[in-house]
Amino acid sequence: MSLFSDIEQERIANAISDAERATSGEIRIAIDKHCAGDPYEKATEYFAKLDMDKTAQRNGVLIYLAHADHKFAIIGDIGIHQVVPDNFWETTKIAMTAHFAKGNLADGIIAGIALAGEKLALFFPPQKGDINELPNDIVFMDKLENK
Repeated sequence: MSLFSDIEQERIANAISDAERATSGEIRIAIDKHCAGDPYEKATEYFAKLDMDKTAQRNGVLIYLAHADHKFAIIGDIGIHQVVPDNFWETTKIAMTAHFAKGNLADGIIAGIALAGEKLALFFPPQKGDINELPNDIVFMDKLENK
C-alpha cells in the first residue's frame, strides 16, 4: 500500500501547480520511509540529486518527509536564501506539523506547498514566459534509490 492514495497524490500535484502559478519558484516533494540522520542534510542531498539546483533563478524548494521517523525539512536554493530572512520557513513548518500531529500527512504537505508558494510569490513573482522547470509529482526516494 502506498503512503498516499491516488487521489491524495493528485491533490498534492495540483497544489504544486496552483502554488507555482503565483511564483516563478519551483516546489518538489521528496518522501522517504526512514531518515537515520538529520533530515536537513538528507534533503540537501536529494535537492542536488533531483537537479533542483539547476533552475534558472535558483529558486527551487524541496519539502522532504521521512514519514516513519516523523522527520521533515524544507530547503530552498541559494537564490531564495539570498533574499529571505533566516526564519523564512518557520511558519510553514509549524502549519505542517499541526497536520502531521493529527496523522494528516497529505494535508500537511498541501499546507506546506500553499504556504511555500505564497512566500515565494513575495520574492519571486511569475515571470513572462515562465515555464514549469521541474515535475510536480511526488518523488518516492526509496523507489528511486532502488532502481
